[in-house]
Amino acid sequence: MSACLLILTLICAAHAAASDQTAPKRVIVTTIKPLAIIAKAAVGDSASVDYLQSAAQSEHDVTLPLSAHRKIKQADLVVWIGDSFEPRIAQTMTRLPAQQRITVLQLPAIAAAETEPHTASGTHGDLHVDPHVWLNPDNANIIASVIQQRLGLPLHDVLTAAQRADLSEQLAPLQHRDYLSHHDAYGHFAQAFNLRAGLSIRDIRGASQGAKSLYLLRQRAATLGVSCVFSEPQYAGKDAEVLAEELNVPLVTLDPQGFSQALTHDAYSEFMQGFVTQFKACF
Repeated sequence: MSACLLILTLICAAHAAASDQTAPKRVIVTTIKPLAIIAKAAVGDSASVDYLQSAAQSEHDVTLPLSAHRKIKQADLVVWIGDSFEPRIAQTMTRLPAQQRITVLQLPAIAAAETEPHTASGTHGDLHVDPHVWLNPDNANIIASVIQQRLGLPLHDVLTAAQRADLSEQLAPLQHRDYLSHHDAYGHFAQAFNLRAGLSIRDIRGASQGAKSLYLLRQRAATLGVSCVFSEPQYAGKDAEVLAEELNVPLVTLDPQGFSQALTHDAYSEFMQGFVTQFKACF
């Protein structure tokens, strides 16, 4: 009898394992690559993660072809930044059921995160909250925890306190250095690691500024003695090249959207380490 019972137990266990392996994974779809990086690090193999942004699009210009609408329809959870950041897709996103959608800028701990204006004209344009929230590990951990809670998964940080401390140590020597960036996207990163916000060639949406603003920018950059100019892979970057040449400083590429980052269990910590390494290369 005991042998029969053992065999029956093994058969049941095998059936349960097979059932777990064949059960369809839940699907998370994010609008932009950085949110997919956070989501994958948050859920690991517990869910499938995809994103709608193409490598040719800036994070502000995501649109929804027919294939994107199909992905959204099939998703268990859709994560986006919010309508002020992604106005072209706001109508589609706001029509989704609340339980299917996470709007990052509506999360209480993130929505109040603001930065001081630091473009040449002294404004962020029509945005008053810096939407590039994923560049602050505290925000990434908040987003990850909300995703985990929605899917009933164990909570864990996508960047640990020890990893955060290591990045802070790497960046500490640069806290008083000035720089110029292609567009106004690094407020959260600067706040998280006690860095200077830097000047920016374009506004927070990546839009060009007027001739007067660019003239003032050149003056301020020369007065501050900026150490370098950062460009981004999805922009043509001619204006950044010209300014770097005029100021006689290096031009270094930053990838704040993680286009080169694989979606792995450690995607966010790898992304942040890579981003810090890119940032350090300018000084």
